[in-house]
Amino acid sequence: MDETQDIVLTATFKISDNLNRKLDEKIITDGYGMRGKSKWIREAVEKLFTYIDFSELVSLSDDLEYANHPISVRLSRRLLLDIEKMVVSIRKEYPELEGVKSRIIRTAIIQRLIRA
Repeated sequence: MDETQDIVLTATFKISDNLNRKLDEKIITDGYGMRGKSKWIREAVEKLFTYIDFSELVSLSDDLEYANHPISVRLSRRLLLDIEKMVVSIRKEYPELEGVKSRIIRTAIIQRLIRA
C-alpha cells in the first residue's frame, strides 16, 4: 500500500450556521465528541459515494448563499483524491455546477443527517 495515501490534509469549506448547529448536535449524540467532527464528516463523504444517485444529490444541493461558517476537516489524501475524481465526474454531468468539492462535502453532511 502506498503510504502517501494515509497522509492527512485539511479541507476547508463553508456551511450555514443552522447546518453547523445541527451537525454539532448530531456529532455529539452519535458519540463522536467535538474532536470527532472530521471522522464523522469523512464517514459521511464515504457513505455518499455509495449512493447510486450521489451526482444528482450533489447537483440538487443548494449553493448555500448563506454558507458563512467556515469548517476545516482533516481528510486522508486518498479521500481527497476520491473527491477530486467525483468532482470531474459530476462536472461532466453538470458542467454549469460551481463549487463542486464544497457541495460534495455539504451534501454528504446533509444526507447523513437526514438518513440517520
